[in-house]
Amino acid sequence: MTNSNPVSLNAYEYLDNVGPEEQARLAAVRRYRLVDQPVEDAYDRIAFVAGAIFDTPIATVSLVEQDRVWLAACQGLSGVREVGKEPGLCASVIAQDDVYVINNAAVDPRTLEHPLVRGELGLRFYAAAPIRTHDGYRLGTVNVIDNRPREATPKQLKALEHLASMVSDELELRLMVIRSAAAEQRMRETVS
Repeated sequence: MTNSNPVSLNAYEYLDNVGPEEQARLAAVRRYRLVDQPVEDAYDRIAFVAGAIFDTPIATVSLVEQDRVWLAACQGLSGVREVGKEPGLCASVIAQDDVYVINNAAVDPRTLEHPLVRGELGLRFYAAAPIRTHDGYRLGTVNVIDNRPREATPKQLKALEHLASMVSDELELRLMVIRSAAAEQRMRETVS
């Protein structure tokens, strides 16, 4: 069977790319110390609002790691915290600055062979905005998923971008707390 998907040849090369740019992006993901942590209310609320705006059954806040996609929050998929190394939609989003939309994945050449489209989930609609740090790294996405095709309005897509910016702001607050705690620890060790 030949694959007629023109994007598929190198569409997910990020998974094996550990060049300097990807190393810097991964360092940015890790500096927030959110991967492998329990769900925090702020991210859970953002995922909930994203799903409500689009009226989709699934919405997530994700961080793209080297070998997996970590779900910092997930509405609509009980117990799912990460997606494996297989090709992922979130990775396509972090490769660009704009909102990424698939109205009908069953006929979109970018997703015809995707496991979430062909598998049990039956993904048909996907919209995601990249989470960009203040220093320019794209860490992950705020995304919405449905098992039926649909169109997104410009207002919904703008709202998704704002939610991604809110995640970025929350991450910066988290980083300030991490740095403050580290500085306090260093001070205590100096005094001791």
